[in-house]
Amino acid sequence: MLPKYNKIMFTLSPCAAGCGRPAITGSTLCAIHSADSSADAQRLARYIAGERIITDISACGLHFEGVDFSHRQYYGCNFSGASFSMCLFTGAILRMTFFNFAELSSCDFSSGDLQFLSMAGATIRDCTFEGSELVNINFGGGVITDSTFNKTNLYNSRFIGANIARTNFIDCNLKHTSFMKTRREGISFKSSNTAEAIFEMETLN
Repeated sequence: MLPKYNKIMFTLSPCAAGCGRPAITGSTLCAIHSADSSADAQRLARYIAGERIITDISACGLHFEGVDFSHRQYYGCNFSGASFSMCLFTGAILRMTFFNFAELSSCDFSSGDLQFLSMAGATIRDCTFEGSELVNINFGGGVITDSTFNKTNLYNSRFIGANIARTNFIDCNLKHTSFMKTRREGISFKSSNTAEAIFEMETLN
């Protein structure tokens, strides 16, 4: 059985193998030292499928494919270094959750409410965030390709140092959104308030 919490606890249990990585929830080992990380991912996916509110899950380094994470609430979860392929987060609520250096491929985050997340260094390919609240999200240093952020609220989010290609930001709220030091190719900001975004250091004054 996995523990249930009523508040964000940020419990960090180090891997029993002594590598310093966080252990997977429900295990004493991290994904690298686990005897069967695929079984760990399936176990967590089954747990999530049976819950509406998921708090304080550590799933660092696991691989999820075709999992339905949609229409649930996530608080204080850690998916850093995990990979997600063809997964659904449609309509999900996420707060204080980490996807640092995660790999997201063909995933759907549309109509979601995502706030205070870190996706630093993440690789995002062929994903959609359309129609979502993306407030105070850190996309810094990430690689984002062939994705769409159309009709999103990106207030105070940061793409600092990210490589962004063939991705649309059409009809978005870009107030205080930082694109400093980004590499951009094939980007559309049509109908978005780019004058309120931050592209260069001097616009901070």
